[in-house]
Amino acid sequence: MVPGSGRPFLGEARRIVVKIGSRLIADDPPAMTRLLADEVLALRRQGKTTLVVSSGAIALGMLRLGWTQRPQELPRLQAAAAVGQGQLMKLYDQALSAHGLTCAQVLLTHDDVRHRGRYLAARHALLAMLDAGAVPIINENDTVSADEIKFGDNDRLAALTTSLVEADALVILTDVDGLYDRDPREAGARLIPLVRDIDREAVPVAGGSGSKVGTGGMASKVQAARIAGRFGVPTVVTSGRLPQPVSAALDRADRGTLFLPSQSRLQSRKHWIAYALLPQGRILVDAGARQALCRDGKSLLPSGILSVLGDFGAGEPVSLCCAGQGQGSENENAEFARGLCGYDAGAVRAIAGRRSSEIEAILGYKEMDEVIHRDDLVLL
Repeated sequence: MVPGSGRPFLGEARRIVVKIGSRLIADDPPAMTRLLADEVLALRRQGKTTLVVSSGAIALGMLRLGWTQRPQELPRLQAAAAVGQGQLMKLYDQALSAHGLTCAQVLLTHDDVRHRGRYLAARHALLAMLDAGAVPIINENDTVSADEIKFGDNDRLAALTTSLVEADALVILTDVDGLYDRDPREAGARLIPLVRDIDREAVPVAGGSGSKVGTGGMASKVQAARIAGRFGVPTVVTSGRLPQPVSAALDRADRGTLFLPSQSRLQSRKHWIAYALLPQGRILVDAGARQALCRDGKSLLPSGILSVLGDFGAGEPVSLCCAGQGQGSENENAEFARGLCGYDAGAVRAIAGRRSSEIEAILGYKEMDEVIHRDDLVLL
C-alpha cells in the first residue's frame, strides 16, 4: 500500500505494458516518443521490462497527408495507416537508439490472437524480443485489418497483451488525468483515484471518445482495465502530459486512476476465450441453464437452449444470453458467458430443448453430450 492512500503499491511490478493514445502522439510526435524512450530506460535501470502499445499510425498519416478530420472511408484509413506506420517506427527507433536501446516493430490483427496457435506464436515471439533486450512497439495492423480499424482500439490490444506476456501492470497514457465522476470539463468534477469494482464504480461514469484522430474514449479504457483485471493485472489510466508519467503512476498514489484486478483470475486459455475471440453467434438459454452454468459450474446441455442466432461452425466462439429475467430488465438477453461450441449452428438448432440422450437420433451422430463443455466456457 502507498502510505495514507489505501492504494496498492505497484512499484514492484517487473513487466509493464504501456499504451499511448493517438491524441498524445499527434500533438507532438518527437517529444512523446522521446518521453516514452526516457521512461523505458528509467524502468530498465530498475530491472523492469517494458512493452509499448502505441497508437498513432493513422494520426501521423493524417498529418503527413494534410487531413484534419479522421476519414470515414476504410481505404482512406488504410492509406493513412500505411503512410504513418513507417514514420511512427522511425520516431521510436530514433528515440530508443539515443539510449542504446533496440526497437522491435510488432503489428497484430485479430486473426493473430483469435487463432490459438497464432496467439501462442505471438507470445513466444514477444518473449524472445524481451529476452534479447529489445523494446517491442506494438500496434494494430491497420493497413490490412478492416475489422480492427472499424471496431477495434489499442486499449483492448494493450489489455490482451498483458495476458500474452504475463505482465504485472498496465499503464494507459491518455490526454486526461484519469477517470472522473463526471465529464472532467464540468465544474466540480472529481478524479476517482481508486476503482475496486469496475462494473459498479467505473462503467456508469465512463464516456465516449472525444478525439478526432483516435477511436478510444474513457469507456474503452475502462473495458481494457476489466480485460486486464480478469487476468489479475492492475491498470492505471493517467495523463501522458505530466513528467515521468509511467514511473509516477507505478510509484505514487496521486497519479491517475488505479483499477484493481478481479480476485478470480482466469487461466490463460479461458482469458483467451473470453476476450481474444470474436463471437460468431448467440445462444439464448433459459433461467435454469444460466443457474446451472453460473452457480453450479455445469456444462451447457441442449435441454436449456431456447434459440440460436448466427451461423457458426463447431469449435467456434459464441455468446450465451439468458431470457426470462423480467420485462424491461436492462439485463434482458445480455451476454453473461462465452464459450467454444461443440456443434455447428444448424446442429444446435436441431437439438435445442432436447435431452442429450436424443442427440444421436436427431443428428445421426453424437460428438459429445454437451453443447459447450465447462472447460470451454467462461463467465463474463
